[in-house]
Amino acid sequence: MSEAMLWPNIVRTTLKTGPDREIVAVYPYRSACTSAAWGQLISDSRDDLFFAGFTNYFLWLEQPNFLSTLRAKAKAGCRVRFLLGDPNGETTAQRERVEDVALTVSTRIRITQENLAKLHDVEGVEARYSADDDATNHVGLSVFRFDSQALVTPHLARFVGHDSPMMHLRRQQDGGMFDRFAAHAEELWERGSSVLGPGISR
Repeated sequence: MSEAMLWPNIVRTTLKTGPDREIVAVYPYRSACTSAAWGQLISDSRDDLFFAGFTNYFLWLEQPNFLSTLRAKAKAGCRVRFLLGDPNGETTAQRERVEDVALTVSTRIRITQENLAKLHDVEGVEARYSADDDATNHVGLSVFRFDSQALVTPHLARFVGHDSPMMHLRRQQDGGMFDRFAAHAEELWERGSSVLGPGISR
């Protein structure tokens, strides 16, 4: 029998029984989710950490000892990936004109590059740029994966990432919200190219 038949309306309005059961929390602003919550998701991950924001720079500023954490995760067998926008790409330049803020998109990407360079000797840490044809899709949607959980940010109009809304998802079913966003990030990853720079060769 279907969940709709099994559960009375009063219960269904209180408990999540459909596709929305994968939604753990929603935030009107990414910055409303505490750095401690991010830290817990990172700490709990064992197999797959995938940071597919366009810049990912805020992680280095908000997560204490983030380099050490990533190094330890990778050495313990967790796959650690960063998908970045190309700091020299046209989409990056266009987004900078749209946002019109002092801390430019390309600068934020380079903050991540500089930190990733310090992990060049760690197996299991990978970094790629999204392909030019995918850049507009990447800049408009950030997906951060922590094993079977994810934080997803659709970027609104002229707002920078911390001012855009965010969803916290936990995988509960095949083809659900988590799987769809995870597949989007994986598609961008597969078409991406290795990040090249000081100490970065993956």
